[in-house]
Amino acid sequence: MILPFPYLSQASLFVQPGNRTDKPVAKARWRDYRSPMPLPSSGLFTIATWNVNSVRQRIGHLVNWLQEKQPDVVCLQEIKTLGEGFPAAEIEALGYHVAVHGQKAFNGVALLSKRPLEDVRRGLPGDGSDEQARYLEATVSLPGGAFRVASIYLPNGNPAPGDKYDYKLRWMDRLRAHAEELLALEEPMVLAGDYNVIPHAIDCHDPAVWANDALFLPETRRAFQRLTGLGLTEAVRAATDATGLYTFWDYQAGAWQKNNGIRIDHLLLSPQAADRLHETMIDKDERDREKPSDHVPVRGVFRIAA
Repeated sequence: MILPFPYLSQASLFVQPGNRTDKPVAKARWRDYRSPMPLPSSGLFTIATWNVNSVRQRIGHLVNWLQEKQPDVVCLQEIKTLGEGFPAAEIEALGYHVAVHGQKAFNGVALLSKRPLEDVRRGLPGDGSDEQARYLEATVSLPGGAFRVASIYLPNGNPAPGDKYDYKLRWMDRLRAHAEELLALEEPMVLAGDYNVIPHAIDCHDPAVWANDALFLPETRRAFQRLTGLGLTEAVRAATDATGLYTFWDYQAGAWQKNNGIRIDHLLLSPQAADRLHETMIDKDERDREKPSDHVPVRGVFRIAA
């Protein structure tokens, strides 16, 4: 039985909406961010994603969250700074290795890891003229093999139609081509980040409000489905089909107070990573901080192979 958010559900099977078959895509547990149930202390590995909306403005929130949740790898988006402006010292003091692909005042992604980051790659392949800092990839070695992790800040695309929306769709095509190459490696992989995609109607408070937005247009959702159709599993929906699960609330019109949110931050898993998925969480309480990001962290917990 799957209980509606914010209650804790037991282990469950979920089949992705709109593509239901008799075969579940994954078996995992959904855990609400307020659940008191402790995580086991060994054999698990946590990968999180968080659009911090300016890392220098949110460094206090980020440090507190890292200390409290102790994720093993964190994918940050919209850091809004070049590498030299990134507050690496504060994060390294907590025991994390840092890789940054930055851009002045806009965009920018980073990876934080308790283990060394290897084979670091900056920029999404497929367009040498694209100067926007939106993709950062690395591997992390673990007992039993490495995990490949990417931090992704997919273009917003508004206003649509227009040049920005065309860029979004081209970027999604490039991501699909690169993901297909990575999947051929047959290794645990997590493509995590702010996708600026509302996959299904249940992923927003009021679908009618978003009907003409680039995040929810049919072509956007079809492009996302083509991406997951390669064999990628969306982590949260592998664990629960509950409604009311959001990762973004606009600063305007009392969206947070009304819970008028959308779910646009995702962890997409290769089959090898999906097989190890243990549970997923959305840290909704981060949106209630003073001067918060408009996004909240999403965490996936994975079993480490023996």
